[in-house]
Amino acid sequence: MKKDDFKINVEKDQLTISTDKKIDAAAEAGAKKYNRKEFNYNSFKRTFTLPESADQADIQAEYTDGVLFVTLAKKEEAKIQVREISVK
Repeated sequence: MKKDDFKINVEKDQLTISTDKKIDAAAEAGAKKYNRKEFNYNSFKRTFTLPESADQADIQAEYTDGVLFVTLAKKEEAKIQVREISVK
């Protein structure tokens, strides 16, 4: 697959990753006694529910060496605040 084959959509709290690929192959014999056609169709669709802490405006995707990486960022208010508490 190529990176252009993938479609990634976000609707409400659902992230959908899908692809549709159709391959047509035709072969003819040298003496033209027969024709052969092959059809191959691949379809893939996955839907994930996003957590409330995910920042839907900051979703990134990268396709490298046959692997699709989807990165979700957390909202600022959802990140854990680390602070030091002094003992009196």
